[in-house]
Amino acid sequence: MSAFTLRPRLMSLLLGLAISGNALAATEIPFWHSMEGELGKEVDSLAQRFNQAHPDYKIVPTYKGNYEQSLAAGIAAVRSGKAPAILQVYEVGTATMMASKAIVPVHEVFKDAGVPMDLKQFVPAVAGYYSDSNGQLISQSFNSSTPVLYYNKDAFKKAGLNPDQPPKTWQALAQDAAALRKAGMSCGYASGWQGWIQIENFSAWHG
Repeated sequence: MSAFTLRPRLMSLLLGLAISGNALAATEIPFWHSMEGELGKEVDSLAQRFNQAHPDYKIVPTYKGNYEQSLAAGIAAVRSGKAPAILQVYEVGTATMMASKAIVPVHEVFKDAGVPMDLKQFVPAVAGYYSDSNGQLISQSFNSSTPVLYYNKDAFKKAGLNPDQPPKTWQALAQDAAALRKAGMSCGYASGWQGWIQIENFSAWHG
């Protein structure tokens, strides 16, 4: 996932930037996100820490539903002229936001704030995904997902597989899944609905 700064330009980036000023009241910075439960509590905690460190500014986090719902809400808000300053968007919506011309690229936010940007602080693959063709960072990575493989050790034992050796390659995964099916398992392998889990890992394996 990533966080986009929406137009009109607001002059802060979550938990990182604050532009000096002498405002009579704290400038509110609406931040729409899709983090609920414990993750939502963590977002609230991060916002509170930012607000305490920068009393001239106030991050106002608001849960706007799941990723699809928050993206739809963000697009509708842009069209109505009432967009939040920061919107969390899942990876599927990245291209939509980049093409919308409704965002302020993160590298411009850093530049306007006079804060140097060091892309070496980012995992290269993450920075590359959220950058344009010129290597300029378009959105700020936030809550980026990492695929995790869960497997049933009891099922492995039943299929004659080593329960302490999960598959590490696609070939091994295919072999283990076939063995599980042969042992009576109704499904040898399943994944989340996001297609990138397969596509990105398959692409990475092939260089």
